[in-house]
Amino acid sequence: MNKTKRKGFVFTNYEAPDQSPFEKLFEIFKELITHTSGDFDEAIDWLRELDKEYQLTDENYTIEDFIEDLKRKGFIQEEIDPDGDGSGDGDGDGKFSITAKTEQLIRKHALEQIFGKLKKSASGNHRTKHTGRGDEHTGDFRSYQFGDALERISMTESMRNAQVNNGLDNFTLHEDDLVVEETHHKAQMSTVLMIDISHSMILYGEDRITPAKKVAMALAELITTRYPKDTLDIIVFGNDAWPISIKDLPYLKVGPYHTNTVAGLQLAMDILRRKRNTNKQIFMITDGKPSCIRQPDGEYYMNSAGLDKFIVDKCYNMARQARKLHIPITTFMIARDPYLMQFVRHFTEANKGKAFFTGLKGLGEMIFEDYETNRKKRIR
Repeated sequence: MNKTKRKGFVFTNYEAPDQSPFEKLFEIFKELITHTSGDFDEAIDWLRELDKEYQLTDENYTIEDFIEDLKRKGFIQEEIDPDGDGSGDGDGDGKFSITAKTEQLIRKHALEQIFGKLKKSASGNHRTKHTGRGDEHTGDFRSYQFGDALERISMTESMRNAQVNNGLDNFTLHEDDLVVEETHHKAQMSTVLMIDISHSMILYGEDRITPAKKVAMALAELITTRYPKDTLDIIVFGNDAWPISIKDLPYLKVGPYHTNTVAGLQLAMDILRRKRNTNKQIFMITDGKPSCIRQPDGEYYMNSAGLDKFIVDKCYNMARQARKLHIPITTFMIARDPYLMQFVRHFTEANKGKAFFTGLKGLGEMIFEDYETNRKKRIR
């Protein structure tokens, strides 16, 4: 009697990946150091609290062992306190801070969290739909035309044509035998990412700055490692606006600021005016209405009550200026208030840009999707 094999699913108990005690704690530490804006002592305090509640360590591997491993592996370094007694006994002589190695790992961690789906596809180099002079091979060939660069001639295909057309006995290579391989243009993009650091980003017990910061770190890691020809500038805006470097992102905090959207847009456009390539764009992550502008005499005009027409009209004017410069603005509004949504719609209409009304979940994917789309589409 023939036995037939039964087909179906086999269910087994979930087995967590085999991680060392250090690796388990390090995954949590990377999250905590981001939430604490790079404050090592605060991150460790939180880790100790989590350890008490969830028994993350045991007598064989303690939090102190973890700290020693962080030092040994070069993830943290001791900063000497000039007010210490210099004895080196640990009684206030110094404190620990994360190193550049850890900063890079945090950006990579954010990239994997937010843009993890990139691993499922080929390595990116954002081709456009246009063929011609470029450096991405398409696999398509065409006849040689006067003016084509010599390095673009496919010698293998051209020699094959010469053999077919002229035979082996009288082998000659003519211009008609030459073929070139088509390549795709690769668009270069200059992006400015604006991050709102006004006080409302942590109001009502909701942490909005950490997800925004993660998006910035992920986008920075994406561009610097996979699209090195692109440029990314990051600016923050509160009462004023100023640029920050990529390495400063983990330490970003909100302040007791109003929201000077106009100053942020002015700085973003000043930066993009200096870029030589034609593809430029602004991403703006904000959760509040514009409530502040700086007047020509240097004084601040602030109004947090509702939408101030004087301030709002200045924002609309900036949106129109960006449109004239062919700089689209994509606004990610982390709020659902009807009057704020109305402002963003009018702002987007003035710029002919894009707007997303979103919660914090999925923010990174949407920024990445729009970044991809603009790089493909905005090619002159």
